[in-house]
Amino acid sequence: MAGGAGDGKGHGLHSVLWGGCLWTRAVKHHMGRHELIVSTHTKVSMKLSDSIGDLDGRGNLLAAACPSREVLKHLTSRWGVLVLIVLRLGPHRFSAIRKRIGGVSERMLAQTLQWLEGDGMVLRRDFQTVPPHVEYSLTPLGEEAAAKVADLADWIELAMPRIDAAQVARGRDAA
Repeated sequence: MAGGAGDGKGHGLHSVLWGGCLWTRAVKHHMGRHELIVSTHTKVSMKLSDSIGDLDGRGNLLAAACPSREVLKHLTSRWGVLVLIVLRLGPHRFSAIRKRIGGVSERMLAQTLQWLEGDGMVLRRDFQTVPPHVEYSLTPLGEEAAAKVADLADWIELAMPRIDAAQVARGRDAA
């Protein structure tokens, strides 16, 4: 069960029932970025059948309301996978990431970086200089996730001739 409310001034309150706890985050939105103000959790009584995660706090991707679904969406989106792969090579500035990933718009890259930063996968480092100098790198959690999606990406690239043949056999254009 998830819910959220805002005050119209850029502040939001987000609550999620997960792993037997009610997790609440107060978030301030400023210039397209989210800043965590406070995060709390409270044990709640519930039937085991109501749980959207295991008792050990593990998420349950198959449960519609589990917050792990949002993380899955961010990590496995087309741009999320490619950003993680690029950042495995080391810290990059925004423009360098955009040059390495063909076809990504500035807007989609900015949104993807914000999602991944919000999920704890990407670290945004602002050097506080003029002109602005900002670098993005993977956190330890992001390194783990990047390794997993890189394996999937490698498999796709290696299996592409077979995938293409299967698509042609079914009468679909491989493009």
